[in-house]
Amino acid sequence: MAPPPPAARSLARLAVGWTALSELVPLYPLYALLFLDTGLSAADVSLLFASWSVAALLTEVPAGALADRWSRRGALVLGGVLQAAAFVVWTVAPQFWGFLAGFVVWGVAGALVSGTVEALVYDGLADVGAEDSFARVNGAMTSAELLVQVPTAAAASALYALGGYPLVGWASAAVCLAWAALALRFPEPAREPDGGSLLATLRAGVGEAVRVPVVRLTVLAVALVGGLDAVEEYFPVLAGDRGVPTVAVPAAVLGIVLAGALGAALGGRVERLPDRALPALLLLAGVLLAVVAVLPGPAALAVVAVSYGLYLAVLVVAEARLQERIDSTRRATVTSVAGLGIEVGGLLVFAAWAVGGVLAVAVLVLAVVPVVAAGLRRPVS
Repeated sequence: MAPPPPAARSLARLAVGWTALSELVPLYPLYALLFLDTGLSAADVSLLFASWSVAALLTEVPAGALADRWSRRGALVLGGVLQAAAFVVWTVAPQFWGFLAGFVVWGVAGALVSGTVEALVYDGLADVGAEDSFARVNGAMTSAELLVQVPTAAAASALYALGGYPLVGWASAAVCLAWAALALRFPEPAREPDGGSLLATLRAGVGEAVRVPVVRLTVLAVALVGGLDAVEEYFPVLAGDRGVPTVAVPAAVLGIVLAGALGAALGGRVERLPDRALPALLLLAGVLLAVVAVLPGPAALAVVAVSYGLYLAVLVVAEARLQERIDSTRRATVTSVAGLGIEVGGLLVFAAWAVGGVLAVAVLVLAVVPVVAAGLRRPVS
């Protein structure tokens, strides 16, 4: 394979840097504690999280259509500004209604970014004839998103020690404005927009995701595979259940995250494997997760790490296959439809865990394998 042109390498560095900066928000490890320390009850915190999810779900696809109709780069910038505004509200009004307003705004901001950055990067690579490198770039972005958790935690601790939650909040708002400014550097290739209004763009994008068979099946595969990532929420639970002392749980979870980052980084190589490799890797990830259900002790976490790395390699390829099959004018909208499906898929993981723990989640992974085999198969030329 020929090396990508300089413009593609420059875009890849920008995409990875933007991803890392967008996750380097010191409030991320601390906001749940902020709510509790402010005096909110567990029920209040749950209501806040629910409002965040609802706001994101309701605006996910319309935000993708706005990015397609207006400007994908502009949508990223607006998302950063809105997220900064949400954290400013939290900092100046640290009470339930301030947190609620901030979460609603943050939900909209997340919807503006979700689906948009993938569309922007893919079309930017395609504009210089390097769309085949999207899986590699997407893998590097996913890897950066995971690896930056380490400096983010360190920054959160240092800022909190210096100035408490107010300093953490102002610093987080500044970081959001910084990644909004960095988004201005993304190239936005010219494209022929769909005629008509924003509603027409929305209908066309949803129609492509639902009515075009190959796109519909790929969207379904991405939604189900992406939803499985919700299992990450349970890594600390698994560590505790396997006898890891509470003080060592963060380090144990970090090991799993690093394995995931490695798997994501290898996504570009996995993308070049035969089609049968993808369902095989996901099958192996599911089997390993099932083994964890009966494997005692901390050694089970090493198996979880391998499973997570294999899974993220498949997810990176799935997202790349979706981009290959979408019409450019509706790319952000269709990707947002898949993002909405990922949120629903995550609910399936939560339900599976509630029913049967890690074994039930492993069964869910195995159930997704046939969809991956069908939905991510390359078309016969």
